[in-house]
Amino acid sequence: MGFIPAAFLPFVPIVLLCASNIFMTFAWYGHLKYPNAPMLVAILAAWSIAFIEYCLAVPANRIGYSMYSAAELKTMQEVITLIVFALFSVFWLGEKFTLYHGLGFALIAAGAVVVFYAPKLAGA
Repeated sequence: MGFIPAAFLPFVPIVLLCASNIFMTFAWYGHLKYPNAPMLVAILAAWSIAFIEYCLAVPANRIGYSMYSAAELKTMQEVITLIVFALFSVFWLGEKFTLYHGLGFALIAAGAVVVFYAPKLAGA
């Protein structure tokens, strides 16, 4: 990764995980907008999109593991997934984002804070 300045290197996995999650969300849920499409078409489209997702997720985790723990990478991925999914469900599927969705997502995000900051506060 010699072409990326060192100051930006910690953000590379995050950017790749964001892009990966956009593709993942479309692979898993994008077909819901087309309920009349044949199941085989939905499956093949999802697998095609998921291939791109893997092409982004694998480098994100391999690069990220040099500076983050596996637990931190997974936690980042989950928080990114929630943000991407919330936006996707509102803008692609036309669903309402309710206070209960926000509260549930906030509780999950609170768990992410524990993963990232509790060990540092405990001196681990």
